[in-house]
Amino acid sequence: MNTILTTQCADDVGLIAKITGLCHQHNLNITRNNEFVDKDAQRFFMRTELSVQPNSEFLTQLEGLLPTGAKVTLHSNEKTKVVLLATKEAHCLGGVLLKQFEQALNIEVLAVIANYPNLAPLAKGFDVPFHVVSHEGLSRAEHDLQVGDLIASYNPDIIGLAKYMRILSPEFVGRFDGKIINIHHSFLPAFIGAKPYHQAFERGVKIIGATAHFVNNELDEGPIIMQDVTHVNHANTAEMMAKMGKDVEKTVFCKALQLASEHKLFINGNRTVVFS
Repeated sequence: MNTILTTQCADDVGLIAKITGLCHQHNLNITRNNEFVDKDAQRFFMRTELSVQPNSEFLTQLEGLLPTGAKVTLHSNEKTKVVLLATKEAHCLGGVLLKQFEQALNIEVLAVIANYPNLAPLAKGFDVPFHVVSHEGLSRAEHDLQVGDLIASYNPDIIGLAKYMRILSPEFVGRFDGKIINIHHSFLPAFIGAKPYHQAFERGVKIIGATAHFVNNELDEGPIIMQDVTHVNHANTAEMMAKMGKDVEKTVFCKALQLASEHKLFINGNRTVVFS
């Protein structure tokens, strides 16, 4: 990837001209540009691909042109650093590790952390460090502190919950605010809780889906990144639907990590801006 400039700030007149004009002054070639204005929130979002890395003065000058409180970031072409959390289900973890092996994702999985040892052989097969931090005998806060300290030692850009079946404490979420991506087994908030595919089966649904979202302190209600579906019919049992649903979960989770790694995601209140 080229160097990527991301900008988010209060909306104002001439923002695109100011940003692209400064790029021109610095002889920076723009190879791709996406922008969006949330008219209700009066917020401006822009992602700009540059063929050349700007010098150290560029961001300082840009911040001076934009409204107060603007957030501007330059992202190099290095792979996005990811730590994955897991429990016992292998499909999402395995999907990410396989795509990394195939170099189909712009990420580097630094480690897998789980509260059970079941998936250690899977991580080992892809030569990724695997850590077990058992929750047995620990309060939620104590366990989250241990997991959080281990994550912090890797200093990742993104934390992916690959079917990590633990409710995270507010302290943990706040510690990694805006960095945690979860995969959920439905179109939120439908069929939340245990045995979602059995719930869907009992209701006779015709599509099942999955939702990737950022994590906040409201259980499974963080800003949605993307969703997808697969069609089912009366002949599909709950067990068949669960298998089909896992394929959708894996696909959506990998796509969400890819979007994050390409810096195409912006959190906008309880929603997201997602550039294609």
